[in-house]
Amino acid sequence: MLLKYKKSLFFLCLFSVLSYYTLYPCAFANIEFDKQKIGKVVDEFNGVKVYYNGSIHNVSGRNIAKDGYNLGQKYQCVEFIKRYYYQRFNHKMPNSYGHAKDFFDPSIADGKINRQRNLLQFHNGSPTKPQVDDIIVLNWSSYGHVAIISKVTDNEIEIVQQNPGPNASSRATFPLIFKNGRWTIADFGVLGYLRKNQ
Repeated sequence: MLLKYKKSLFFLCLFSVLSYYTLYPCAFANIEFDKQKIGKVVDEFNGVKVYYNGSIHNVSGRNIAKDGYNLGQKYQCVEFIKRYYYQRFNHKMPNSYGHAKDFFDPSIADGKINRQRNLLQFHNGSPTKPQVDDIIVLNWSSYGHVAIISKVTDNEIEIVQQNPGPNASSRATFPLIFKNGRWTIADFGVLGYLRKNQ
């Protein structure tokens, strides 16, 4: 009887968490927000600006660099991380398109090169610790989410993000756990992180 109760409780909790992340984009799609604020700077990291986007589905045209490189749709999360790597490292991804979750390829072994992005890729639960400037890839919705890791300690990471929702912060922290020789970012949907090959 107790085992049956524990199983039911587990599935109820799992369903609640999955429902939250599945319905999150829908729930915030129609929230009232100030359209005049779209495109305003809300944060900055290493000299790269983070812009307000209002609704997570809002798009204000495509951002193209002076040399023709596609930085992405303004002011989506993908646009920020590609602009960050372009401005900070002069890095251009061979595949400059795709949704946020497409930045992580689960078929690539941990620590190997992701040729679509020309970056090293690490799975969540890697022996390699996340570090500042890594791109974190999250499978939070049908499109996913990406952000830049802005701070790392032995027990948490901070991210800086663009387009987290009209009322969400550009900064968030997640627990970081080291166990059995592996580093795990303890938040639902973290696929892994990408890093410039030195």
